[in-house]
Amino acid sequence: MVIPQHNNSQPWGDDVYSKLSWFRRERVGSAKVMVVGCGALGNEVLKNLVLFGVEHLVVVDFDHVEASNLTRSILFTQKDAEQGRTKVETVAERLRGINPAVEIRPIFGDIAYDVGLGLLRRMDVVIGCVDSRWGRFCINRLCMRAGVPWVDGGIDGLDGTVRVFVPGRNCYACNLGTEGLREMSQRMSCTGIVRRNETAGRAATTPVIASIIGAVQVQEAMKLIHKEELEQGHLTSLCGKVFHYEGEHMTTQTANFEAYDEDCPEHERWEPIQQSAVSSQQSVEEALEILENELGGDNVTILLRNDCFVDYVEYSTTGEQQRVMCQGRMVADKLGGKNESEKIYQHEYNSVDKNFPYINLTLRQLGLPDNDVIHVRTENEDKYLELKRMCYCVIALLCYCVNALM
Repeated sequence: MVIPQHNNSQPWGDDVYSKLSWFRRERVGSAKVMVVGCGALGNEVLKNLVLFGVEHLVVVDFDHVEASNLTRSILFTQKDAEQGRTKVETVAERLRGINPAVEIRPIFGDIAYDVGLGLLRRMDVVIGCVDSRWGRFCINRLCMRAGVPWVDGGIDGLDGTVRVFVPGRNCYACNLGTEGLREMSQRMSCTGIVRRNETAGRAATTPVIASIIGAVQVQEAMKLIHKEELEQGHLTSLCGKVFHYEGEHMTTQTANFEAYDEDCPEHERWEPIQQSAVSSQQSVEEALEILENELGGDNVTILLRNDCFVDYVEYSTTGEQQRVMCQGRMVADKLGGKNESEKIYQHEYNSVDKNFPYINLTLRQLGLPDNDVIHVRTENEDKYLELKRMCYCVIALLCYCVNALM
C-alpha cells in the first residue's frame, strides 16, 4: 500500500481550500482537535480532518499496527505491521505527508490515564474512535470536566453509529443502561473484534463502513467548530440524537438519544481551573509543599480521581501479601497471573497528603499525567489546579521512558 505524498513542501493555500464550501477556512485552520483511537475509524477521521485543513491535532492510542488493521486503515502499510510501529507515530508521519503544515502531537497511551485534562480542555472538539464502552466512558468523563464537546463513532460489520455529546445537554454515562454499565469495563482491541467475528463465521468491520461513519463524525465535528452557525440555526448538530447506518439492507435512521441527569457524577464540571507551579515530575513531598504555599494552608490533600495507588495485594484464601507498588489499573499485570481466580483485597490510596508513606514518589508515578488538572482539597474548600506545562519534547521523552519501564 502506498500513501500518496504531495510534492510541494508548502502548505496548501487558499486557492485549494476556497473550492470547499460552507465552512470558514480561518476557523478550521486554527481549530484544535483531539482524536482518540487510530484504528479503522481513526484513520478515516484523521485523513478527512487534514484534507479539510485542520492544522492542530492531538492523536491518542495505546496500540501498535498489526496485520489485521491493513484491510481498512489507509494510513498503515505492511511494513508498519512488520515493524510493530505505534499507531500514533505512524499516522502522524503519514498525515504530515498529506499536508506539511499540520501540527500533530502523538500520545502513545490510554485516554483513561495518560491524557492530562489541562491539554484536553484546550481542544475545540474531541472525536472518539474507540471500540469499547470503557473508552467512551473515559472520553466522556474528561470532556464533561473540561466543558468540551465530543463526537462518538462506532462500527461493527456493516453497521455504524454516530452520536454527539455536549456538556450540559447530553452525557454518554447518563445514556448507559444497567447492562451497559456492567459491560463498560470490557475493552476489546481491533484484533479482538477480528477474532470474535472470525469465530462467529462473519467478516470483520469493512473499509466501507469505516469511511462512512468516519466521514459523518468529521462533518459533525466541523459543525461544532462553527459555533456561531450552529447557534444561528444555519447548521444542525446530532447532539441528542443517534445516526445509525445499516449497510446490509442499506437503511439509515436518526433517533433521539439524549439523557442528562443533573445528579450524575460523571459530568461534574471542574471549574474554575487555576495554574499551579507543581509539575507531575515532582515528588509528593515537593508538590504538597508548593501547594501549601500556593493555597495558604497546612492540610492539603490531592485526590486521585482517575485511579488509586496500590502497594499491597492480599489473597483471600491464604492471607499472603504481595507488594506491587503501582497504579490500580496495573495490579493485574504486576501479579503475573498468580492466583487470578482468588478474590484479592488491595491496600489502596485514593488520596495523598502529608501522611502518605511514599512521599518520594513522583505524581507521575502515582498516575497523574503531564499537563493534568488535579483536584486538591484544603480545610476550607476544593480547588482544581492545572499542573505546570512542560516542553513537548521533554514530555515525549518521559512518556517513552515510562512506557518502556512498564
